[in-house]
Amino acid sequence: MCNTCGCNITPGNEHLVQGDGKHALTEDGRAAVAVLKGLLTENDHEAAHNREHFDRYALLALNLMSSPGAGKTSLLEATIDALGSELRIAVIEGDLETENDALRIRAKGVPAVQISTGSACHLDAHLVHDALHQLDLHGVDLLFIENVGNLVCPASFDLGQHRNVTLLSVPEGDDKPAKYPVMFRTADLVLCTKSDLLTVLPEFQPERAEQYLRNLASVAPFETISTRGAGQLEPWLDWLRHELAAQRARLAQGRTTRPATQTDSTRLHAQDAAHRHEHFHHHHHHHAHDHSHD
Repeated sequence: MCNTCGCNITPGNEHLVQGDGKHALTEDGRAAVAVLKGLLTENDHEAAHNREHFDRYALLALNLMSSPGAGKTSLLEATIDALGSELRIAVIEGDLETENDALRIRAKGVPAVQISTGSACHLDAHLVHDALHQLDLHGVDLLFIENVGNLVCPASFDLGQHRNVTLLSVPEGDDKPAKYPVMFRTADLVLCTKSDLLTVLPEFQPERAEQYLRNLASVAPFETISTRGAGQLEPWLDWLRHELAAQRARLAQGRTTRPATQTDSTRLHAQDAAHRHEHFHHHHHHHAHDHSHD
């Protein structure tokens, strides 16, 4: 996987990069966990820059996350159909390979920039920044950033977005929030997609999926939607209109917002090893860098 986000540190090998472990130092003598934390700090700096850019254009930037095949691109297509005459939409597409999704979006007459991440299993703020050079945001109301299909890594990277939307599709099973807590804790909205399949997959119970979400102490709205059938997208469309209005009201007061739970303390994916390492050595200071920005 990618060497930048910490996917390469696991509970099984973290002893190798800690203390006097075999690979605790990089070639230039820096601590491996410090290198990872440094990259995350750089990412957050770039994300803040991206957010300022979005705010200059008074748009609402949304990070769409889910496992592969949960219906992110189909949701975007249906959203464009429903809102295209009301709001101006632009899209940044993230995938390991191919321009397939961007082509689908462009076919709807909406500007879309494709980011190919190669082997990296998520988008980061630097990749999004590069994509912005190819996108004219004048007059845009909603910017959707479709992240790489993955229920782990994307949750740990701030892109400069204002809100996180996590999709959970009926074929995946209703226990995903329990299995992927970091992803679902970072959600400002959870969309249960492909609800038209509930009749053929009765083992999926939306109320049980929502209960798993609540067990994570999440207060994010949970909405069950489908891109097939009239009226099945209304909760999503209403949420978008409300969030855009709320963001513009904030901007009028000189404020902005960011995904509520994207603080360092929940970014376990890349920093868990570093945190535990520090906690072991000087447990009084390991949260010193938390909450440094709202």
